[in-house]
Amino acid sequence: MIEKPHHLPERLGLLSATAADPFLTEDLLRGVRGHSGVDLAKVVEPLPEDDARWMVEPLRDLLVDAMHHFEDNRTDADGWLAPRLHAALRLTRREAADQRIWNHLALAVAPDYVAFRHPPVPPRGGGSPRINRDRFRGAPDRQCFSRLWWAAEMFRNGGDYAPVVAACANQDLIHNLRLDLLDHRPTAQALVRVLDRDVVRTGRGINGLMTAINTAGATLVYDALAEDEPRDPAALRAWIEEAESAPPVPRHELPLGPDEDPVPEKSVAVLADYFADLFETAPVRGRKTPQE
Repeated sequence: MIEKPHHLPERLGLLSATAADPFLTEDLLRGVRGHSGVDLAKVVEPLPEDDARWMVEPLRDLLVDAMHHFEDNRTDADGWLAPRLHAALRLTRREAADQRIWNHLALAVAPDYVAFRHPPVPPRGGGSPRINRDRFRGAPDRQCFSRLWWAAEMFRNGGDYAPVVAACANQDLIHNLRLDLLDHRPTAQALVRVLDRDVVRTGRGINGLMTAINTAGATLVYDALAEDEPRDPAALRAWIEEAESAPPVPRHELPLGPDEDPVPEKSVAVLADYFADLFETAPVRGRKTPQE
């Protein structure tokens, strides 16, 4: 397995996909050997130096802890890391939408974590096992770190990250994320509520439910069924401004997110009941009874 780069940057930066491509070497994708980091640093665009959020050391420490604690069950690292990565970086959605920051985190700061969480697998059609390059510089729902940040952003309930842990415990749910749909906060919380009720018990069931929700969402405006309160931008701004004085994210308890109002309980309950009913007729491959 590859090791961390010999030259670690002190701060996060912006690494374009074009600049990243030469460093996605065959040895890296096979998980044999990484890169020193010296040449990569030459093609990185710096971020403002007066912003404490870009310091690399706290992120490295967090990722090292994740690799240590979840060596025997690597998928479980998602539920642990997602809320802590979100709380450590404290990004706006506009900042998080810039894939260059995730490219830099994956290739310059923690390629060893990418290989740890997404080890080489045989490609379709045969050949040597390789790490999917999308885990280093792919779409937001595929890239190793951006997928976790967005999962935390979509499923947190105000400052409460507990629903994030529940959502990340189901890989089929995370794989089926549709960010435009889950921008409606009651939808995200209702999905977690349905999982908690044990209404859906299999990966196929999750896939069928998400298909039904996406289809219904094309003709039904969920906001009309389950209203939400607008997010308070002041709460997010205050949370970001506190980054410089914030202590390291806790390892044994969940961190606290922005001090936003939680999703209205009535909206979550109504939508959870609606999704449970929707699942009864959802197209689930191989299902013989509604309970499967």
